[in-house]
Amino acid sequence: MSSILETSELPAVFDGVKLAAVAAVLYVIVRCLNLKSPTAPPELIYQDSALARFLLKSCPLLTKEYIPPLIWGKSGHIQTALYGKMGRVRSPHPYGLRKYLTMPDGATATFDLFEPRSEHCTGEDVTMVICPGIANHSEKQYIRTFVDYAQKNGYRCAVLNHLGALPNIELTSPRMFTYGCTWEFGAMVNYIKKTYPQTQLVVVGFSLGGNIVCKYLGESQANQERVLCCVSVCQGYSALRAQETFMQWDHCRRFYNFLMADNMKKIILSHR
Repeated sequence: MSSILETSELPAVFDGVKLAAVAAVLYVIVRCLNLKSPTAPPELIYQDSALARFLLKSCPLLTKEYIPPLIWGKSGHIQTALYGKMGRVRSPHPYGLRKYLTMPDGATATFDLFEPRSEHCTGEDVTMVICPGIANHSEKQYIRTFVDYAQKNGYRCAVLNHLGALPNIELTSPRMFTYGCTWEFGAMVNYIKKTYPQTQLVVVGFSLGGNIVCKYLGESQANQERVLCCVSVCQGYSALRAQETFMQWDHCRRFYNFLMADNMKKIILSHR
């Protein structure tokens, strides 16, 4: 009789384990996909001015609530991974000319120049001078996509290749790009100003590039001549606080820190 009672209780125990396993899996999915995160319009911090009011009026998307794609759209990890794969297939391949500039210390700076494919809506000559993110260059997918869109809208584009980042360009001096050096970007901007004396400039920086372009514009009043505006995308504002953040395990931040450090090691070792 006792053996019959024991066997009848076993299925209930197994069902409880299965339920607990399913609940654990669902919890992990909800956390990983960030499904509990509420959607909201972006928080805008700006000084009230004619330019700010013009930008808000011209770009109403800035004040609208962001509605991400269902299921995976709230996860930054999945968005990054998907774009990393899909971008390699769907990203355009704009044609540009590579320019070489010899720096005072013997370094060879390079940038790619892309001419506009249509007339600018204002009828003016406008050049975007673009500084990519850390260890990046003009051949990266997000840069190619951005340049292609800008060309179609009448912009000339000049994209800096960070010193040492291109695998087929050897270093000609014992240094590579850093967080604070604006020499190569400044040389590219000066080339554009001399070659196209009538052009106006839109300065664009991504991530590390945002730090470089803002530093460049603040170094000298002369650097701001003929600059219509500066756009800094995903710029880091404090290297010390960023270092602390990247050492955390929350949201896999330490994993990204490892990936970036490993990429930097590969670039350094390729020039040894």
